[in-house]
Amino acid sequence: MGGQVLLLQDVTVRRDGAALLRGIDWSVLEGERWVVIGPNGAGKTTLLQVAGALLFPSEGTVEILGEVLGRTNVFELRPRIGLASAALAERIPPDEKVIDVVLTASYAIFGRWKEEYDSSDVSRAVGLIDQLGCAHLIRRRFATLSEGERKRVQIARALMPDPELLLLDEPAAGLDIAAREDLVRRLGVLAQDPKAPTTVLVTHHVEEIPVGFTHVLLLRQGSVVAQGPLEAVLTPQNLSETFGMPLTLERSREGRWFARPL
Repeated sequence: MGGQVLLLQDVTVRRDGAALLRGIDWSVLEGERWVVIGPNGAGKTTLLQVAGALLFPSEGTVEILGEVLGRTNVFELRPRIGLASAALAERIPPDEKVIDVVLTASYAIFGRWKEEYDSSDVSRAVGLIDQLGCAHLIRRRFATLSEGERKRVQIARALMPDPELLLLDEPAAGLDIAAREDLVRRLGVLAQDPKAPTTVLVTHHVEEIPVGFTHVLLLRQGSVVAQGPLEAVLTPQNLSETFGMPLTLERSREGRWFARPL
């Protein structure tokens, strides 16, 4: 593993008097693949917004890619971070072609206008679209895609600027089983690529943890329940505490996780 990519020290986020995150200490190193798991309302998306330099903490210190929030130009920092989320997807013009959805990430914009792209940008965009299984969709309009296809195109877009940190906010949410399994498999391939960026994936289902992920942070009501190497920390006891109900946990021979209520 390399140097430090993310460092949160005693981070609290308050909105309208409510604490969405409480005293979070978290360190992510280069090359690690983290999954953040917790029930709805645990603060997972808020944590990802902080990690993406989109939200400043009410208290504590946040260091992202060697830059301290509040002491750096976030507009220079954000292009170094790839983010795929439902909120960003809503900003994509429905008539935009898939190739342009991915290409425009080079300029951190939504909607192609008159900007020029060189052949290397186009080649990279096409390669990423193909890697995510969307080569046949390259000329399709974003609005005509299925939810699974949209999610894969969003991840290709997030990877386009060659980010140092990749943040995926519930990438499998709303997908049917076939689309979910396809996406989780592709994310597993990406996770095992040593050239892929350090990755943080948010979910509330252990079934959505791709093979190749290395670490887990368990979050409940804005506080950390447990964190560390996936195989040591993802236990029935920790998972039960996180979700507030007794759960069993199994792992398949392929390395996938499954939780069931007791």
